[in-house]
Amino acid sequence: MADVHFLQAVGVSKTYPGPVSSGVRNINLDIVPGKITAIIGESGSGKSTLLRLLYGLMSPDEGQVLFKSERIWGPEEKLIPGHDEMKMVTQHTDDLNLFARVWDNVAAMLPSTNVKFKEEQTAAVLGQLNMMELAYKRVADLSGGEKQRVAIARAIITKPKVLFMDEPFNQVDTSFREGLQHDIRQIVKENGITVVMVSHDPAEVLSMADELIVIRNGEIVEAGAPKEMYQSPKYLYTAELLSNCNVLSAAEAALCGISTDKESVVIYPEWIRLDSLLKATKWTVDQILFKGFYEDLILENSGVLIRVVNGEHNRFKPGDQIGIKVKKWLEY
Repeated sequence: MADVHFLQAVGVSKTYPGPVSSGVRNINLDIVPGKITAIIGESGSGKSTLLRLLYGLMSPDEGQVLFKSERIWGPEEKLIPGHDEMKMVTQHTDDLNLFARVWDNVAAMLPSTNVKFKEEQTAAVLGQLNMMELAYKRVADLSGGEKQRVAIARAIITKPKVLFMDEPFNQVDTSFREGLQHDIRQIVKENGITVVMVSHDPAEVLSMADELIVIRNGEIVEAGAPKEMYQSPKYLYTAELLSNCNVLSAAEAALCGISTDKESVVIYPEWIRLDSLLKATKWTVDQILFKGFYEDLILENSGVLIRVVNGEHNRFKPGDQIGIKVKKWLEY
């Protein structure tokens, strides 16, 4: 008996007409069940198109999307697009009933044939997402981030096999974002739900995802575990997506004591050690950017700027000359 794949794209292409090529081309992937998979790429790379194809909101021009080895029907074949065992949450919350309470918005996703079960499930989901204090508020009175939490609660109360999330935390305040991400990871762990998300935020995908898929110009160029991909990306494109890194030419890299015959050198800010005694390199502190518990130093040498992480506030001031030692770098 052949292996049954969970969620699979086989040779999937979907292109849009126009002067600039867009869409996705020849996508082959297997989504791992019970894990969080993040799709990342620059704007217009095809991330959201791929998500919509996997869910069944769009039909591919070529290839197939399969769920448990059965083809997912597209909108031309299905009256209500989207697979019945899947849900999608986007950054928009237009389908919420603004003048109903949060509790009622979430409970409405379940039938009323078993009222006790409906109440228990609604309470359980609101508890999982730490939303009980919002239960009796009108959705119209909530912030954008709180509405987003309601949309997620509505999506997971029906216990879908797959939850798609398209830029789900855009409207969530930074102070609440990490807590919501933790809640979703806990739900994945407890319920075995599979999450496929699209995001442009490197911190978000690195902390949440079990698997990363990197897409460029509509094609998958790299995939793997977040930690390994961050430390050793195969391509410069991936390094720039995952880190606010320094990208230097071979000549510029020589100012950091690096000799290479490759075109580009990538240095993550945290890979640079500062040493006030190594003044021979003559790097000058150009700017100091306060980041809370740490600061970014912008250093200048012969017109070349690099970014360095500094964990000791007030150690340097603009105009100071300091030396650097690069512990690690990548060559492309």
